[in-house]
Amino acid sequence: MSSMSCDCSLDSTGTGGIIPIVAQQLHRENIGRVIQEAMERSGVTPSQLSAVATTVKPGLALSLGIGLDFSLNYVKEYQKPFIPIHHMEAHALTVRMLQPLLFPFLVLLVSGGHSLLALARGIDDFLLLGQTRDEAPGDAMDKVARRLSLIKHSKCSTLSGGQAIELLAQDGDRLKFHFRPPMGAHYDCNFSFAGLRNQVTMLIKKKEKEEGVDEGTLLSCVNDIAAALQHTVASHIAKRTHRAILFCKAKGLLPSCNQTLVVSGGVASNQYIRKTLKIVTDTTGLHLICPPPKLCTDNGVMIARNGVERLREGKGILSYTDIVEYEPKAPLGVDITAEVEEAAIKLPPLKLMIMD
Repeated sequence: MSSMSCDCSLDSTGTGGIIPIVAQQLHRENIGRVIQEAMERSGVTPSQLSAVATTVKPGLALSLGIGLDFSLNYVKEYQKPFIPIHHMEAHALTVRMLQPLLFPFLVLLVSGGHSLLALARGIDDFLLLGQTRDEAPGDAMDKVARRLSLIKHSKCSTLSGGQAIELLAQDGDRLKFHFRPPMGAHYDCNFSFAGLRNQVTMLIKKKEKEEGVDEGTLLSCVNDIAAALQHTVASHIAKRTHRAILFCKAKGLLPSCNQTLVVSGGVASNQYIRKTLKIVTDTTGLHLICPPPKLCTDNGVMIARNGVERLREGKGILSYTDIVEYEPKAPLGVDITAEVEEAAIKLPPLKLMIMD
């Protein structure tokens, strides 16, 4: 069984994060070459393809359009079935190509554009427990990194914003600065990172004034700011995940014989966040599974794999003549976030301090 995938998530090198118009142009310039190279390396011809799987939702509209247009032209030319893929569904199921994980299992997806908690009950059956109310964690960290001008740092010039924050945090004091944890009074599983980013921005302005430097100048305390930001992000993610686990257990949604938390998405590559989540799963008796970093970030392999799973079960397969549109904003599964909020589960004390 063969499949081709187009994932619309190419980062724009050297910008400290994704800039949509730049990403779109890079997609347009490279997609044909990338597909051609993939086909040549695999030794597969277009006639041998079983189907074409492509990301159509959610994501950057400009990039989704490039990938979808290319794919629809491709399937029409070779008269192949087309499988539209939900980007977050692909992230959630990536782990199943590494090991035979049975449904149901809990999924935490955290990336530059998304953050959500869901219960995976099948390849196209998800219960949405919580999602971001504003910015995603990766987006917030990218913006802070740009505001700190970390691209000027000798160790960070080739890194994304999130990678730069993680690297500098290793040499920082996370207790030097205190940021108010997001949504402390909301007993649900939703996320919010915009307010945290604003807190950090205000601190940066204060420190620039204290050090007598202009915006764009590296502060002497960047390591400490990075460490405090990373710890607050990790704590927020861990607490929402902890509540999701307790909710699923209370509702009998996770069988006692298969209690697993799968963590994926670009931000899931952050080792500090992984260690924080390990504390949560150890406390609650769940098995933590994190795909390797190369499969956590957006990649075509996960899209192809999702296509293979759908093809095997005969779900969501379209004809090359069908009309398909991309959806920049698209929920994952059935939204039960209101039910989670109504449960108002209060968390028991849990020490989330990571000892490096």
